[in-house]
Amino acid sequence: MTSQYRFTSALVTGASSGIGESMVRLLADSGVPQVIVARRVDRLEEVAAAHANIEVLAADLTTDDGMRAIAARVASEAEPIDLVVNNAGFGTSGSFHELDPDRLQLEIALNVTALTRISRAALGAMVPRGSGHLLNVSSVASFQPAPNLAVYAATKAYVTSLTESLHEEARGTGVKVTALCPGLTRTEFQSVSNTETYASNYPAFAWMSADDVAKAGLDDVAKGRAMCVPGMIYKGLAAVTGITPRGVTRGPEPAALNRRP
Repeated sequence: MTSQYRFTSALVTGASSGIGESMVRLLADSGVPQVIVARRVDRLEEVAAAHANIEVLAADLTTDDGMRAIAARVASEAEPIDLVVNNAGFGTSGSFHELDPDRLQLEIALNVTALTRISRAALGAMVPRGSGHLLNVSSVASFQPAPNLAVYAATKAYVTSLTESLHEEARGTGVKVTALCPGLTRTEFQSVSNTETYASNYPAFAWMSADDVAKAGLDDVAKGRAMCVPGMIYKGLAAVTGITPRGVTRGPEPAALNRRP
């Protein structure tokens, strides 16, 4: 079998379902050894049982212990990681003033704090050795405000901005850093974020598969692109958002509901 991806090893967070699980499968088909990370150890073990060369590492990335454990694995010199995929994250829908503040705190901890800590560990290991890849999963929601998904969109705006900055910082070091910004993708995100009812209002052609999004992200980080926006619809949306007045982009509904990691 000819390998599609030339990564020597990978660590994928949020690997138990959705885009993360699709990435694990694509990488496994290319013979890439992996460390897969999520809270649900039973789901991780199911994924690992279907492929070879997979190490299961259960961790809750909303906790200090979970973040430290994964950051330490990423930084390991004895077992170096060539590709780090920060895919874990979730959203919360509804009117901001009515949402559970504890859930919002966990959302920020996972989408922002854990991703930042793991990104730092990845570049701290990769830059000195002059090689490596970091793929941070963001969203097209990062390009504009998203009423009723306000915190989610804000966390993803952080992810996109951070990742673009790291891409430039890593230029010339041999390390490639990419932000993956998918639009509507059918995964568990809709049930977890409680957006199933109004997500159904979007036409079928607006939805992408987790496999297509995962492949686009892996392809573009391998090529060293700063940003990956899968699908022509969302490429157009990203381009238009940059020139659209802010008052227009603050519409009553988010342009994209995105994904569950």
